[in-house]
Amino acid sequence: MPSPLQPLTPVALVTTSTVEEIKLPPESRPRLMEMGLLVGTPVELVRFAPLGDPAEIKVRGYNLTLRKHEAEQIFVRPNT
Repeated sequence: MPSPLQPLTPVALVTTSTVEEIKLPPESRPRLMEMGLLVGTPVELVRFAPLGDPAEIKVRGYNLTLRKHEAEQIFVRPNT
């Protein structure tokens, strides 16, 4: 049975997950798509800034920084 979907932010650090759904507003999605963050893409939560915002993720071989409220709208399935 597959793992349940969860937001990107509570995923354990340095755990690889697969993007399953992006619930950001339509005006924010093209920017993420241009940077390679698409449904089906493996991502890894690298770290949070000292005060918890922003979050740094690794996607397609480079590190990308997202605001915490954006990362909470990206739903992933942890890879087992």
